[in-house]
Amino acid sequence: MIFEIDNVELYFKSKKILNGIYLKAETGKVTGILGRNGCGKSSLLDIAFGNLKPKYKLVRIDKKPILKPLYLAKNVMYLPQYDFVPRNLKIGKLFKLFKIDWINFSDKYKNFSAYKNHKFGKLSGGERRFIETYLVLKCDKDLVFLDEPFNGISPILIDDVKALINEVKNKKIIILTDHKYKDVIEITDELYLLNNDSTFLIKNLNQLEDYGYVTQV
Repeated sequence: MIFEIDNVELYFKSKKILNGIYLKAETGKVTGILGRNGCGKSSLLDIAFGNLKPKYKLVRIDKKPILKPLYLAKNVMYLPQYDFVPRNLKIGKLFKLFKIDWINFSDKYKNFSAYKNHKFGKLSGGERRFIETYLVLKCDKDLVFLDEPFNGISPILIDDVKALINEVKNKKIIILTDHKYKDVIEITDELYLLNNDSTFLIKNLNQLEDYGYVTQV
């Protein structure tokens, strides 16, 4: 499956945020989006998912235009920047709602094994982020958007998230963005830089220096 978003134009009041955006992603590959804070990375994912309505956009799947918001589709999952799980929901019930096996999770990640009857809000921010990312990635969905999956989690759990992405990516389209650019570079197969309102496909990491995004890769 091939996902494309094209010709995106977004304005907040009179300020141009995105213009002429194009991004392509496909099954079996992880596509990353880099860019400075405030450049519109999260807005682009919100537009792709259908949470944010721009002045113009064109979404295609396998070259077929998709006219309805993707959040109405049954094969799409989105990890937003903020917690989406209710704070008073118990972890065990959360896994049942997502139809994800708790035993497999707790056996693999021993530090979480005692949390089954804990309320989600009692966990640390990093623990909550890891569980939400795990659930989103383990769901039987074809298209996954991840907005800052590494945010607030420990280096060990970042490695676990990257391993999980590699484990499931063969059957999914995964599009992610995060300010931890080295981790994004390491996990992605295709990389875009959002710069000056537009996207640029990065074919050589030295381009990140050329565009002034980093001083040294």
